[in-house]
Amino acid sequence: MKNILIINGHPNKTSLNFALAEAYYKGAKKSGAQVQLIHIRDLKFDPNLAYGYQKRMDWEPDLIKTWDAIKKADHLVWIHPVWWGGFPAIMKGFIDRVFLPGVTFQYIENSIHVDKYLKSKSARIITTLDQPGWFYHLFYGKPSINQLKKIILKFCGVSPIKVTFIEFVKKSNHLKREKWLQKIYNLGVKQK
Repeated sequence: MKNILIINGHPNKTSLNFALAEAYYKGAKKSGAQVQLIHIRDLKFDPNLAYGYQKRMDWEPDLIKTWDAIKKADHLVWIHPVWWGGFPAIMKGFIDRVFLPGVTFQYIENSIHVDKYLKSKSARIITTLDQPGWFYHLFYGKPSINQLKKIILKFCGVSPIKVTFIEFVKKSNHLKREKWLQKIYNLGVKQK
């Protein structure tokens, strides 16, 4: 049985991202997977990496619990909106605080390479856009996807990583949103 962790990076609980996270959760539960859903906005932690990498900040209880969930998961599902080409500040702060040297990877002395500690995991990124996905890719180079997929997750060993764009949200209607929710529910059922 697959163990899935859904991490929702949208700070607004009335957002489409919250509904997408719930849809994936319900689909994965129906398939028999073990599923946990974390809304970063509900975690109590300081998102500021106050000392950079010079001094380790102690983790708050919510970060300890979340790290335990990440360690147990076979598949990570990240859901976030694209704001100014990136993801919300609270999600960036969460990543800064949790994805640390010695935790998710370790530098190898006298080498440009790292030991990757999340090799046993796969991921899916589900991101909402207020523009067509092809436009975000062609004209902007999809920076939020590059950062999360290549610079963070792959760097720590997560592979494979699939991406789903929910695009042109601001021009959508109720019917379109229902189709998106069904699509994400089906991904949950397939545990992809």
